[in-house]
Amino acid sequence: MDMDGFLASAEELLAIQSTADRGDDLAGALEFVLDVVGPGFTVDRFESGGRPSALVYRGERRHFRVILNGHLDVVPATPEQFRPRREGDRLYARGAQDMKLSALVQAMAFRDAASQVPVALQLVTDEEIGGHDGTAHQLAQGVTSDFVVIGEYSGLRMVVESKGLLTARVRATGLAAHSAYQWLGDNAVLKLMRAVDGILASYPVATEEVWRTTVNVARIETGPGAVNQVPAEATAWLDIRFTPGDRDFADRAPAEVAAHLTALCPPGVTVEVDRVEPPHHADPDSPDVTALRRAAQNQGYTSDFLRKHGAADARFYHQRGTDAVIFGIGGDGQHGPSEYADLTTVEPYYRALVEFLTDLR
Repeated sequence: MDMDGFLASAEELLAIQSTADRGDDLAGALEFVLDVVGPGFTVDRFESGGRPSALVYRGERRHFRVILNGHLDVVPATPEQFRPRREGDRLYARGAQDMKLSALVQAMAFRDAASQVPVALQLVTDEEIGGHDGTAHQLAQGVTSDFVVIGEYSGLRMVVESKGLLTARVRATGLAAHSAYQWLGDNAVLKLMRAVDGILASYPVATEEVWRTTVNVARIETGPGAVNQVPAEATAWLDIRFTPGDRDFADRAPAEVAAHLTALCPPGVTVEVDRVEPPHHADPDSPDVTALRRAAQNQGYTSDFLRKHGAADARFYHQRGTDAVIFGIGGDGQHGPSEYADLTTVEPYYRALVEFLTDLR
């Protein structure tokens, strides 16, 4: 692997501001990686919800032995984070860890090993906003595989289990009145605060890493009104991540989850659940997981099994009965102001992917 050439390409890719609101840059990042793969491959292009994605392979599309899945979209950042900088073995930039560098390595490993096994490279641009217009859309169009490697960061460890996710809105209604005459009204904000406190009493804010269900209060809004008015409407948006063993959420329909959360709230408050995405799980003893783990160990890594608190596109494959693992480079600072990739993991990651793919013969 030409590390100097890789770093030059990586810095160029990281400079593309491929956030959800910049459609041209999403397309630009996708085209950049396709150019890295080069000619001689079939490229199926997809688009859903204005989000482009691609599936790359040799010959004609069929059921694939393996899919390498990478996303090229990133969350918003300051302009400085789109100017990559190197400090020793760290490359700082938005998307360095999550997950443009892993996607670029996947593209190179695919390019160099695709002639050995029926493998496809799946590149999407919407993972950070849910993945429904990328990976999920391609699966709905008939893309299938025996095994999938999601290139999210992992430090060459193996993520075989991830939390499920759901989003919900807690709505409180009251009675408007002049704020100088509070007794004539019913403050919806205060009612909403009691509701949120009731939910957090059951699912406390985590102050350290723990494998349990967590609730994040992402946003609170009131309806139209003036400062000198008792608000009659208030809404809180919740982001909930739940473990496979939490029977309040796992294998529950949205209506059942809404009823459970509403029961934790005072009268006059209702909960609407927008979506419930199940947890992800892969068989840690499957032959493919064992082979990928062995390839990582051959590069000097333990390839320990991990559980991931965040959801990834692996869940879409899990829902269809396909084993998918998260396996990527190392780094830190995901979604933060000091996000970086650990450059010492890049070449071992490439070698592990190539070894895994070529051994599938």
